[in-house]
Formats: sequence, structure tokens, C-alpha cells
Amino acid sequence: MTPSEPPAIDLAHPRLLRERQGVEPTTSTELFFDLVFIFTVTQLSHYLIEHPDWRGAGRTALLLALVWFVWVYTTWVTNWLHPDQGPVRAMLIGVTLGSLLLSAAIPQAFAGTGLLFAAVYVTVQVGRTMFGLWATRGSPWLVAGFQQSLPWIAGTSVLVVLGGLVGGAAREALWAAVIVLEVVGLSIGYPIPGRGRSRPERWLVEGGHLAERCAAFVLIALGESILVTGSTLTRHVDLVTSGAFLVAFAGSVALWWVYFARSAPAATEVIARAGERTGALSRLAFNYLHPVMVAGIVVTSAGDERLLREPGAPATMVSALFTLGGPALFLAGHAAYKAVLWRGLPASRIAAVVVLLALIPACERLGVTVVGCAVLATVVTVAVIMTDRLRVRRGAR
Repeated sequence: MTPSEPPAIDLAHPRLLRERQGVEPTTSTELFFDLVFIFTVTQLSHYLIEHPDWRGAGRTALLLALVWFVWVYTTWVTNWLHPDQGPVRAMLIGVTLGSLLLSAAIPQAFAGTGLLFAAVYVTVQVGRTMFGLWATRGSPWLVAGFQQSLPWIAGTSVLVVLGGLVGGAAREALWAAVIVLEVVGLSIGYPIPGRGRSRPERWLVEGGHLAERCAAFVLIALGESILVTGSTLTRHVDLVTSGAFLVAFAGSVALWWVYFARSAPAATEVIARAGERTGALSRLAFNYLHPVMVAGIVVTSAGDERLLREPGAPATMVSALFTLGGPALFLAGHAAYKAVLWRGLPASRIAAVVVLLALIPACERLGVTVVGCAVLATVVTVAVIMTDRLRVRRGAR
């Protein structure tokens, strides 16, 4: 059987063929699954807010990466399977429950709930992969992918559990090793002695669906950022905090505009028409680059909380890093995303990242207020938007 042939069973029905039959790209089951991750991003933002140092930032990054693996691997599975078929829906509900428990364990993941976090992570990752093996039986090119990935996921699961059993720096090192192994394993196709590796050109992927799902996650993260600023505003409402809220809201709108105004629909079309490159392109664009943008939103959200709490205070290095570094991280991820898809140099985004990073020590040294830093971050992001619009107009002429 070749990758272009139709699958043998109903559960393993590639999304590309489903769309030809008029099935909606994203189902209500998938959207229900996404709801949990509003809570997840909130937990990550609060963790960073409560641990505003380099170690806290590193731990937040580790937790975000592990949570992202749960979400994005599940999204790949629903790219291949019918989310509204009974067994697949039951699997998704189980993963949703596991993701909720995983999110609840985030605040103390490097303390008392570390083993719970590890146990739930392993259960979800291994259980979903074994379900994929069962659901795709009769579809050799899909079964092979799950067969390749299962030993790697089982191996990293051992490290996750070991990390949950130890503490301190050992837990951080083991969970960091898990992330490295996951990235390397997927990059080289999960090679197994005697079986070779899984080649992305043989993955039957509907890239438009993956693009739509990842865009939905970015929207979830942005919504959580607005939720954090709104909940912080309600604690103390006056003219100053209301003005700071408007600045934070404008910053969220600017990030949304950068991603969704033109790039999101255009990226969906590019990936959907990538042919044999779709698998490799999706792996890089969605598995590796989108969590960078999400991390930028999480950091920005922490900066917005500090902005509303002390808008007139002089910016410290921490507040400047949050307020200016968050948008810089988001724009860096989006610059890489555009470069991968369009094979060009996104000069405006690169320039904006350089400017934002240069402003971090400058704002601290010059005593710029926190709200002043937020205004500068928004101005730089809006400059990227205006540059995009001017480029489009020149192209139209």
C-alpha cells in the first residue's frame, strides 16, 4: 500500500480525505479538548509571576514544553483519526481529563506534586500512542509511525517518572533531557534498530488542519493574557490602572494582529499545498516554532500583571524583561515561522526583536516606568504591523 491509497478502516481516515467528503476541519470534540488549555496557560503564567527569576523562567519553559507535547501530539492524532468516532472521542475525553490533572499539578510541579505531574504525563503520552496503534491497524503507513514513536515515548516516560521521584536540580535536568530527546527523536524520525526511521514525506498529513489547530492555541494563549489583565484590574480600579489596562489590551491586540491579520490564513494555504514537504514543514512550524510564540505570550501575560499592579513604578530588570522580552520572544518565533514557510527574511520582525531587546537594559538604566515599557513594546509591535501593510500595498500596486 502506498501513502496515497485510502486507509483500510474508518477510524484511520486521514483529514485530507475527510475534507473532500465535507467534514468540518475542527470538530466540537477538539474544541472541548482545547478548553482545558486555557486553564493550563493561566497556571503557567501564574507560575512565572510567582517565580520571577531565571530559575523560575527555566522551570516555566520546561513545563510549557511538556504540556505542549501533550497537546500537539494529540492534535497530530486527530489529524489522522475521526475525532467524532466513538473510540476516538473517548480517547480525547480521557486525554482532556489527564490534561486537566496535569495543569492542576503545575504550581507545585517542582515540589510536592512532581510525581503526580509525571504519572499523568506518562499515562497520557503512552496511552494515546497505544490507542493510535490500535486505531490505525490496517493502515500500514500510519501504524509504522506509531510503532516508531512508541519506544521513544516509553523511554522518555521513564525519565519523566524518575524526575518526579527526585527533586531540585535533578528533576530539572531529567525533564530537560526528556525535552531534548523528544525534539531529537522527532527530528530524526524516531529511528529503531532494524526498522530504520519514519520519513516525514510518507506522513499523510492535512497541513491546513494542523495550521488551524495551532492558530486556535495561539488564540487561547492570547485570551488567557486578557483574562489575567482583567482579573488583575478588578482588584483595584482607578484612572491609572484603567489606563494601564488599555495599554496591556492594546499590546494583546497588536500580537493578535501580527499573527492573524494575514499570516495565519496565508500559512494555512502554504502548508496545505506543500505536497510531500507537508510532513516536514508541519513538524518544524507547529511542533517546534509555535511553542516559542506561546512562550512569548505567557511572558507578556506576566508582564501585563506586573503592569497593572505597579504601572507608575520604575522598571526593574525583571519587569522590563517581562514587558519587552515577551513580545520579543513572540516576534522571534513568528519571524522563524514566516522564514520557514516563505523562505524569506522577515526583516521587520528581526529588527523589532533587536529593538525590544536593546530597550530592556535601557529602560532599567533610564528609570522608565513599567507603563512606559509597555507603551514602547506596543509601539514596536505596531510598527511591524504597519510595515506589513505597506509591503502588501506595494505588492498590490
